[in-house]
Amino acid sequence: MSKEITSRKDDYSQWYNDLVIKGSLADYSAVRGCMVIKPYGFALWEKMRDQLDKMFKDTGHVNAYFPLFIPKSFFSREAAHVEGFAKECAVVTHYRLKNDASGAIVVDPDAKLEEELIVRPTSETIIWDTYKNWIQSYRDLPLLINQWANVVRWEMRTRLFLRTSEFLWQEGHTAHATAEEAKAETIQMLNVYADFVEKYMAVPVIKGVKTASERFAGAIDTYCIEAMMQDGKALQAGTSHFLGQNFAKAFDVKFSDRDNKLDYVWATSWGVSTRLVGALVMAHSDDDGLILPPKLAPLQVVIIPIYKGSEKKDVLDAKGASFAQQLKAAGISVKFDDNDNSRPGWKFAEYEMKGVPIRIALGLRDLENNTVEVARRDTKEKISMSMDGLTEKIVQLLDDIQQQMYNKALAYRKDHITNADSWEEFEKLLDEKGGFISAHWDGTPETEEAIKDKSKATIRCIPLDNPQEQGKCILTGKPSSQRVLFARAY
Repeated sequence: MSKEITSRKDDYSQWYNDLVIKGSLADYSAVRGCMVIKPYGFALWEKMRDQLDKMFKDTGHVNAYFPLFIPKSFFSREAAHVEGFAKECAVVTHYRLKNDASGAIVVDPDAKLEEELIVRPTSETIIWDTYKNWIQSYRDLPLLINQWANVVRWEMRTRLFLRTSEFLWQEGHTAHATAEEAKAETIQMLNVYADFVEKYMAVPVIKGVKTASERFAGAIDTYCIEAMMQDGKALQAGTSHFLGQNFAKAFDVKFSDRDNKLDYVWATSWGVSTRLVGALVMAHSDDDGLILPPKLAPLQVVIIPIYKGSEKKDVLDAKGASFAQQLKAAGISVKFDDNDNSRPGWKFAEYEMKGVPIRIALGLRDLENNTVEVARRDTKEKISMSMDGLTEKIVQLLDDIQQQMYNKALAYRKDHITNADSWEEFEKLLDEKGGFISAHWDGTPETEEAIKDKSKATIRCIPLDNPQEQGKCILTGKPSSQRVLFARAY
């Protein structure tokens, strides 16, 4: 099975595509730039979604749903917002088809919309037009709403999960009485994302703020979490935006405060998407397939009976089914695969490809010895375990795998944060090592753009609580008060 996957070292991009396809996560669709998320991939997204949804609700948020279509005029109300999304918008101009004289299906020219509709690239405009009707007084605040939805951002160069024209995501949109409350919300949600990615995806992240050039269109500040993939490239894993009063002013959303004075509300928005599935694949997997962290794996344990002929098969089946029931009772997602149509070796390779954290092999000799063979997907280590107290041992092993996957990713990340003090050193590190490069920048968008043009590296973030350190910009030599993190990125 592993021979079917391109090696990471030979072609990282093709390796990733192979894993997504052969790991049954997604498939290409008839619509260019869009993907089909297969059941196994959707099960992985559901695990992510359900955990994030719980974390949102634990912090006081509720879910709602807003329209897929947004009137074009809404975008013109916030200048930076329309400029940021104009080139990515899909536009609906007609509402009916008809047969022409030859019987072919054509757009009915008489069914032109009075105003074009934009297929949702993000929902700030439609949501703030709605909030105008919901908010009158400080008693209506804070308004803490999230929606799970699909969005469309027209992409010419696509990659499954990482960049597609349509993708699934969540977007939180909150309204507050003060700037301080909105800023606190922005940071709180950044921390929720960081906790999720680190504790559930087993991927370490760096929390930071984006430069003005990299901010969300229409935001005052954009905060982000940045993760490191195994090829040394960065991936933005989540963003949280302090929107100030920009959208409230654009849509005239005011409230009367405790002194009965009118003021515009303060806003945030924040989101993560199905690109987290891509991050999970790239952060942990190997040349034999997916490696999934136990807390998110759709299937945590698979039990495979090993036998020849039908001798004592019923005994093996009974024992395997019993173990499966015990593990299920402990809250573990488990499958006892007694399918006679596939040989054990094929099953081993299949579940290895799909990244199932633990595989238990159960044979007749194991029954005699009161043991089972337990294989870890992350390290490929095989362990002989007594059947006594097996459930408790598996629960502990799943916890160990989760932690060790994080530790491994953290060690890689630590080894790939390097200081550069000159342009020559910066270029050499980018080409030969990759990873995050911590370097001085003079703070101007012109220099930021010049560095991007010359190296294809961008400023991923200015880390929160960044130490102040006097230095010189790697490109211009002008004074700088702190280092920022550069990387080539997805």
